[in-house]
This record gives sequence, structure tokens and C-alpha cells, in this order.
Amino acid sequence: MATMDEQEQRRRRLTAWRGSRRVLARMGADSTLGERLAALAAGAASVHDPEDWTDVYGGGVVADLERRVAGLLGMEAAAFFPTGTMAQQVALRCWAGRTGDATVALHPLSHPELHEGGALGVVSGLRTVHPTSEPRLPSADEVREFPEPFGTLMLELPLRDAGFVLPSWEELTAVVEAARERDAVVHFDGARLWECGPHFGRELSEIAALADSVYVSFYKSLDGLSGAVLAGPSTLVEEARVWRHRYGGQLFQQYPAALSALLGLERELPRLPAFVAHAKVVAGALAEGFAASGVPWFRVHPEPPHTHQFQVWLPYGTEVLDEASVRQAEETGVTLFRRWFAGAPGSGLPPGVSVTEVTVAGAGLEWSAEDVREAVAGFVRYVG
Repeated sequence: MATMDEQEQRRRRLTAWRGSRRVLARMGADSTLGERLAALAAGAASVHDPEDWTDVYGGGVVADLERRVAGLLGMEAAAFFPTGTMAQQVALRCWAGRTGDATVALHPLSHPELHEGGALGVVSGLRTVHPTSEPRLPSADEVREFPEPFGTLMLELPLRDAGFVLPSWEELTAVVEAARERDAVVHFDGARLWECGPHFGRELSEIAALADSVYVSFYKSLDGLSGAVLAGPSTLVEEARVWRHRYGGQLFQQYPAALSALLGLERELPRLPAFVAHAKVVAGALAEGFAASGVPWFRVHPEPPHTHQFQVWLPYGTEVLDEASVRQAEETGVTLFRRWFAGAPGSGLPPGVSVTEVTVAGAGLEWSAEDVREAVAGFVRYVG
């Protein structure tokens, strides 16, 4: 539970971000309860009949969302889950039963390894192995030549904690083929799959077709309230629904989350290619701004970005950079950066370097390269 001091700091940040006249992305999670509810009520009728009955343990608007996502991904079926963590654990557990192999090959920086408290092993009895520890997805040779057997290869697209990085299309197809040669199934952690199309030059359905199953999230790129979908063969999805119930994910009603997901598909998904394109402009201007600022060292990673999200590295402590970021927002009305963190082990960050994640969304389209360079100069002055 957050301490009072942490809560006060969060309120300070939210007040500063919300009060800024210029931000790179406005997050729905930064809204008040009233604002979030009002926005959902105002938009709901544009994506689903408001006279329809509310869902009860699925059906209704939830089933509508499942059909919509299955169609977008070109999959036979899809099941809505309250969290992506649950969806993905269930998928990997189901595949282990079907392949007869409880070993999952994945990256050590992937979400289950860093952010789920060892749940794959503790809850589902799965074992994980790492074809590579480099801050990138594994190569085809690393998958093909890995000395231990595994039943499932999980690929996180993009690999967030390595900098939202993606392989090339040729590299991705080669990795999938290498897994097939080993008789392994392929599961995509596609929490942020929605914005990968521009990098690969492919439609969502063509990307998803490489995998046996795909998980996608609604509250990240699409700014939904919560929730996720697991998509794949109908037999797998039906089994996953059984495990969803066993895991405690058979919620009585989920229509707010489902409606917000449909709104995200309608409003945010078509805009993501523009966000990805402008993120390259912002990243380039950030690099130019820091190069001219006199900071001892910096990195924009990757440059250019693979999606509409990327990292900035600076050789200062997180507290110094957090304070500079919030003061710039409070005193100038410009939010350039949000939170700063120490890098995850294995992410490639040198000692003493902090990292922030930059997201370029609708509000960021208003920034010119010169705007970004000016904001960097102002930020550096606050760093001191």
C-alpha cells in the first residue's frame, strides 16, 4: 500500500500533468472518476446499443468485443479476461497441457519474468528458459540451437523493458519458423501489438497469423479502462474459458471495461500509425536537444523508435529527474517526461543511469521538432 508521502507525490504529479497545456500524451488513467465515467457514458452509444442488456458472466457487449478482436487478429475465437497477466498465464498453461511440455522459452525481460512474481512457476507449475539474455528478442539461431527442449516459445511484441524493441519482419518470421522446426507452439505477448504494424509493414491479422495464440491489452495503447483478450483456435479458447473461471476471472459484469475497449478500437487504433510516425520526429528532436544541452551523456533508445513508445536514458538519479520533470510541468505548463526509473537488470543501462518511457499519442501530434528541442533545453535547466 502506498504511504501518505507517496500518495501526496502522486497527487502532485497528476495535478502538474493535468494542468499542463502541452504534453506528449494524455492518459485516461490521469482523469478523475467523474471525468472517466462521463467520457465512457458519452461515447458508449457510438460503439454498442445502449438499450442492450448488461452482460452477466459474459455475453452481450463482452461477446461483441470478443468477436471484434478475433476478426481483427484473424483468429477463430477470443475470450475476454480481466487482466493480461491472467490471460497469458492461462494460455501458457493450456499449451503446456496440449504439448506435454511445461517449459516455456521467453526473454528474461518479458512481463511474466519481471512483473508477475514468478507466477508461471508458482501458480501454473511451468518452467521458463531463456534463449538469449541480450536486450532484444531471440534470433532464429538462438531458438533453433537452444540446448533444452521447450513446448512453447513466447515472444513479447514489442519487448517493453528493453526499450519497446521489435525485430524486423524477416527476423520475426525466421524465429517463428525455428520454433516450428522444434515442434514448439508460438504465443505472442501482444499487449502492445496494436502499434506494431507500421514497423513490420503488415496488417494486424498477418502479424497474428504467425502465432498459435495472441494476447492483446486494452488499457495501454487503446486507453481502455482495463482488460485483455486471448485469441487463437476455438478449442484453445474454450479451454481457456474454463481456466479463466478457475483462476477467478469469471466476473459478474464487465461492460464498462468492454465498452471502453470498443471505444479504443474505434478511436485510438486508427490513429496509432500517425503516433508511430510522429514518435520518430519527437525522438530525433530529443536527441538533437540533448546534444545541444551540455548534459554529460544521454541516449534515446531505440532511435528511431519501433513504435510510438521509446526510452530516454540520462546519467542522473531518479529523484533528481523526477523533480525536474514535475517542476517543469508545474512552472511552465510543459510536461516533457513523466516518471524516471532505474533500469531493469539485463536491460543494458549502465550504472548510475535512469530511464524514462516516452509515449507519443494524440496530444503529441501538436509538437513540432522545435517545440521538443525547446522543452529539452528547459528540462535540462531544472536538472541543474
